[in-house]
Amino acid sequence: MSNPTTTAKQLEVQRIVDVLSKAIAQQRLRPGTRLVESQLVEALSANRNHVQVALQRLALQRIVTIEPNRGAMVAQPTAKEAREVFIARRAIERAIVECIGQDVIRRHRQRITAHLRGEREAVSSEDRRAVVRELSEFHLILGEISGNDVLSEILSNLMVRSSLIVALYQRNEVPSCQCDEHQAIIDALEAGDNTLAAEIMQEHLDDLEGVLDLDDEAAGEVNLRQALSDL
Repeated sequence: MSNPTTTAKQLEVQRIVDVLSKAIAQQRLRPGTRLVESQLVEALSANRNHVQVALQRLALQRIVTIEPNRGAMVAQPTAKEAREVFIARRAIERAIVECIGQDVIRRHRQRITAHLRGEREAVSSEDRRAVVRELSEFHLILGEISGNDVLSEILSNLMVRSSLIVALYQRNEVPSCQCDEHQAIIDALEAGDNTLAAEIMQEHLDDLEGVLDLDDEAAGEVNLRQALSDL
């Protein structure tokens, strides 16, 4: 029988991991932002021990770095790591697209249609945070509906790390992940042409990587309570 105390702790640690991952993915917390434990405890109404365990887990996922005498901070991927993340995404997202049959698209048509509409509305609103959230969510939805939990889990980690890479290296302030490319992928899947869908996804990821440069940008001071609110 599982220990209720242990289970409660695991759930709480996962909550903290999820909130921090979401904040990083939405670029509320930029690369290099210091994650002060006392501030996280207050902002998340959490136990310090749980926060420490969550930060250690994120460090294992290469989303956070923990340094002696400096504490934890949001990771700052190197240019080499950026290239490697996109190589991994090409492999994982090709595999995900190849898993998705026409029947899967039919079952999830309402959800996909609503999401694509939300993407267009976010882009029209010019709300950068909403745009980043919606465009990134598309890739996660494909991972989820693919039915392959391992691929989906790997992609979730890669997407958070991609957000850090984009925050550091993107040349302009306009999110490069475009709605039309997402629609083209869905159209190919609806037609049962997984080969075409995979090719479009590869070109799409090539385009995302193509707008990156190698200039690091230091993170400024961030109010953790504000950044983590409503997550």
